[in-house]
Amino acid sequence: MEKRMFKLPMTAGGKLLAAAWVAMMLAGCVGSEDTSSAASQITVNSAAGIAQESAVNYDDNENGLVSGATLKRWKDDWTNERPAGITGKLVILQVSAGPAGSEYILPDGVNVFTYLAPSAEWTQTRSNGVITTQSMVLDGPGVDALLKLYNIDPTADMIVCAQGTGSTGNAMAQGRCWYTLRYWGVDKAHLSVLNGGNQWLNGSSMAGGDFAAAPSAADGSEPNTGTVSVRDLPVDNTALQATMQDMLAILPGSDSNVTGDGVLIWDARSLRQFAAGEKAEFGEDTDPDTAGTQACATAYCDVTNTANYMGTFQNSGSRQGHPRGTLQLQYTRLLNSAEGYRYRDKSELENLLNGGTDADGLGFVDATYQLVGSGNAYRPGDTIYTYCETTFRAMITGVASAIILGKPTRFYDGAMVEWNSLSHLQDNTGNYILPTDSPWRSDTKSFYRPALSAGTVATRTIDDAYARNALSIVVEDRAYKIGGSGGGGGSLLPSNPCGG
Repeated sequence: MEKRMFKLPMTAGGKLLAAAWVAMMLAGCVGSEDTSSAASQITVNSAAGIAQESAVNYDDNENGLVSGATLKRWKDDWTNERPAGITGKLVILQVSAGPAGSEYILPDGVNVFTYLAPSAEWTQTRSNGVITTQSMVLDGPGVDALLKLYNIDPTADMIVCAQGTGSTGNAMAQGRCWYTLRYWGVDKAHLSVLNGGNQWLNGSSMAGGDFAAAPSAADGSEPNTGTVSVRDLPVDNTALQATMQDMLAILPGSDSNVTGDGVLIWDARSLRQFAAGEKAEFGEDTDPDTAGTQACATAYCDVTNTANYMGTFQNSGSRQGHPRGTLQLQYTRLLNSAEGYRYRDKSELENLLNGGTDADGLGFVDATYQLVGSGNAYRPGDTIYTYCETTFRAMITGVASAIILGKPTRFYDGAMVEWNSLSHLQDNTGNYILPTDSPWRSDTKSFYRPALSAGTVATRTIDDAYARNALSIVVEDRAYKIGGSGGGGGSLLPSNPCGG
């Protein structure tokens, strides 16, 4: 197979991108803080520079995670109540409608606008150069199209990502809204996540009169008049995304909880998925193949039939399990489902992140399926790498760590749908997904149990099993930011200065 290298046009923009790329990669090698490329005049933020910490009382936040009380104060008198430095509109993007009587946060059509921006708008199928993966971060033209559609000026407006109907799925999609805009350089002062769904807000911090039956516009009648591009935001926040190449680089040599290595790798899925069906935990949905015998009455338990583990598979994967050295804490532990799927109090989240347990006795566990204990999960100085199956569930864990607790956080965007594909295992055509000598095999650095039959394994789009790197998405996005095309002929992009 031909070994392909990523190329960038060596226009002025392409040369600037190459310089900026090397500067950031070198900064990443030594874990330094934010940098600025003198050539491109784009500030390149580290994960630490992107994070922001919430107040203990969420009502006190003016961005990041904001409460219903804050949103009501804003929308009722936006001109006088808008946060300092915000000169434009209040734009609320709900990923779903709320229930009857609480459908949409009430707009006024002058200063406050509410739009339905569903989950499907915040992801895209993209290639990292090795494999094409679903549900990745939107590319530059995709984000610019949304800014145009909803007439958003991210340099002036306040953007609020809201759930609509509170649910785990809508909390995930709300997180994708925040992640996409922050990744593309929207300043933290201009971006908020609304805490909780409309059904809880109506009756707690708001009332029926604070809601409308319809959004500001829908079904193609949105303004579609925005003129600001992410190219107008001279900030590179692509460190929010961890690539598969990044993940391979940070994994320890064994499947154990290594403390003091500067990283916490967080599996946001259920314990049954993390354990490939060997263990279960309280509150997990029962496996349909075992008629409810997988559930635990309290904390953790052995699975009744460990041989029947295919119920933990998603997306017709080749295997199930986890990257070595990962700790597991399910995303549902961070939300209060009884109160509109709002985030739990900051003190509760801090306790869990540090290795403590919740009221059900659940907390971070390692590959032995034992609690790691207080002080043995997140440690000061760690960067958190979080993932799930498609990095939807991990949006909840990442919002908690990045904008409530203020910890450096990176999202493995390809997640397990990508990770579990990169195997020297057969798919339903009888072919091996990756050849045995591919440098991108993740099965060699994982605990896993393979599919019981290759016939259940869907084919994957492998673009180059011997690609020089797996950074194509980040390179393309940086090229778009400075006006390059992100592809085509010309000189080779410099090799990864970190090695590998």
